[in-house]
This record gives sequence, structure tokens and C-alpha cells, in this order.
Amino acid sequence: MNKLRHLSLTLPLVLAAGACGLNGTDSKTDESGATQASTSPAAASANAYAADPMSSHDPVGNAPLDPAAADDKPRPMMQAQVVLDRLGFAPGVVDGKDGMSTRNAITGFQKANHMAVTGKLDDATRQALSQWSNITATRVVTIPAEFAAGPFLPIPEEAADKAKLPALGYTSLDEKLAERFHTTVAVLKELNPNGVPAGMASETGASPTPPPPSATPVPLAASSDSPAPTTSFFRAGQQIRVPNVGGDTIDPTQVDDKSWLGTLAMLGVGTQQPKADKIVVDKSAGTLQAFDSQGKLIAQFTATMGSSHDPLPLGDWKILGVSKNPPFHYNPNLFWDAKSTDKKELLPPGPNGPVGVVWIDLSKEHYGIHGTPNPETIGRAESHGCVRLTNWDAARLAQMVSGSTKVSFVA
Repeated sequence: MNKLRHLSLTLPLVLAAGACGLNGTDSKTDESGATQASTSPAAASANAYAADPMSSHDPVGNAPLDPAAADDKPRPMMQAQVVLDRLGFAPGVVDGKDGMSTRNAITGFQKANHMAVTGKLDDATRQALSQWSNITATRVVTIPAEFAAGPFLPIPEEAADKAKLPALGYTSLDEKLAERFHTTVAVLKELNPNGVPAGMASETGASPTPPPPSATPVPLAASSDSPAPTTSFFRAGQQIRVPNVGGDTIDPTQVDDKSWLGTLAMLGVGTQQPKADKIVVDKSAGTLQAFDSQGKLIAQFTATMGSSHDPLPLGDWKILGVSKNPPFHYNPNLFWDAKSTDKKELLPPGPNGPVGVVWIDLSKEHYGIHGTPNPETIGRAESHGCVRLTNWDAARLAQMVSGSTKVSFVA
């Protein structure tokens, strides 16, 4: 992929009220013009990018795979998913399954390489992907104490209660690990039966003892009504098998916003991204495609877009700005399904916020492209009119676009 210096667009202090609810960033602008949210759950781990011990370390070029790093067993679909994800053709959550998002990723790869478009991992596609056969489906990592530090607290249902929190962070270390490796908690547990990396338990012939659940008992405030910390299946210092997602190298000289660097590290998204000259959101295909200045398809993501109540606004739009780690202005007047008792609230930023870690503001009033707190629902649920991506795909796209990137919504 082409190298791209980090693009930061300064947003006005108050954005147009969105159908998705974003009505401002309460942001500050640093000397470089980068927009920074006033609070971010990534801020506490902003130095994680410096030397991420969980980052991928792949063979260079066609170098053979180190036998010690080999998978415990063949996982051909997951291996294809991690390669496609690295190439910019995102399969949604990496789960080893041949689902809709995986077929979209394969379709994008086939189009970009001028192949017959089948959406299937057929012989021709396997052959085209074989040059990356030394990229394994999984790898084993040790969970750093800093990454596992928390706090991990439940997210309340009511907007008024969410507004009282300092951040809408992860509810557990399990959830945070799943986002870091672009997968689900269920897949992580499957890859680590009884808390031990698959393939390792059988080496001793003994039944491994499940690790004790971890918890980070850091209260939000010194009050009796603070929510209790949640517990996790995984814990700091534990070795686990994870999907071998890559493209996670971070160059801190590319980004001035330390909080955003922390977010990129938290999501396993690198700073080296291609530049998008045009974005096409295709309603019928359920995808967001990015093209370079030569018209080449350089990335494709499965997206959730619109509903019968809030249809996707077809047409051509401009990008007005990109807000990273944005707070969320909840305005019940913009939501058809809001409760009559709901009031306007300013919700803090965080990956579990309504727009996730990114808001890409569009010239169509009330609309934007953003992340989500529920990555497994992408392409399978409706939105309030906006275009919704996984947090990691939204973070990648945020680094690909600029104010000159053209945006088209098509049927």
C-alpha cells in the first residue's frame, strides 16, 4: 500500500446536528490543526504505540515461516481473512466463517485484481492469495499489563446515565482484546479453550486449569452508586492465541494527537494507509469502497447504511471534517425511536459510544460515516441513516480521507 501521512482536518467546534446524533465535538485544536477530543479512554494508553508487544511480526517477502510461529492446525478461511484485512478488503470480524462480510472482502479483492468476481474463495482466488501463504491465520501473544489495566465498567442503557461517565470505554478486557484483533469474544474463547492457546494444552497431556477471571476495580467516582467493575475471562500476563491481523505498525511521527495514537494501538490499526480520492457507498452491495486518484479500488468495507425510517441519502457529498474520539450529542428529536422522556445529553467519547471512535462529517446535514460499539452487527442491522463501520475500519478510513475526497452514495 502507498504511504500516507496522517491527515487531520480541523472541525468547527459545533458540527451540524446529525441523524446519528453528533452535534459537536467539544474539541480543542492543537498547534498542528489536529482536532482532539477533551476526553478519551485511549488517553491512558497513549504510549502503547511505542512498542506494542502484541503487534504482528511477519516473514519479510517470501521468507519461509518460522516453524515456532506456525498455526496449531490449518485454518484456511481465517488465514484468507487476515490477509484480506491486511490488504484493505475487510472481512468485518475475523472469525474463520464464510459470511456476508467475508464474501464482500473477497469480491473487493477480485475486483481490484481484475479477476472473475465470484465472492468465493475459489481456486483462482486461493492462487492469487498464495503469495501471502507465509502469513499465519493466528499467532500467540502475551497480554501486557498496560493493555489489561482498565477500568472496565458496564455501560448503562439510559443516555442520562451514560452522560455521567467520564468515557464510554470497554466493558471488559475480553471486549477490548476482541476489538484489538478484529474479532469477537466468542472466537477468542474458541482459540483458547480453558484459557490456553489451542494446540498448547495437548503438548503436556494435562488438562489446563482455567485462568482466574480478571477485574480492574477502578471506580468512576468515590460514590456508593458507582457501577461495579466487570470481570473478564482473560487476564494480564496470559498467553493467548489470536487472529493474526496485521498492518498494525504505528509511526508516531505521523500523528500529533497522542490520544489518537492510543486509539490506533488499541484497535491494531497502523498509520500507513493509502490515500482515498473517492469513496462510494453502495446501498445494494452493502459496501463502502475507496478508490485512489487513478481509479483503482484500494479498500472495501462492509457497512451498515440507513433504514426505512432514515434512508441512505443518495447523491454526491463532501467531507467537511474528521473528528477522532468524538463525544456524542444525543438529541432525541432526531431519533424516531427515542423515548418521550429522553432529554438532550452530551455523551463522553469512547469505543462504546454511539459513533465509536470516529465521525467523518459530510456536507449532507445530519449525516456522517462513523464507527460502532457493536462490530458484529455491521451489515446485519439498520442505522439511523448514517454509514456505520467497525471501529477498526472507521479508524483506517479516517486516515485515508481528506477534504478533497469525493463521496458518492449510490443505490
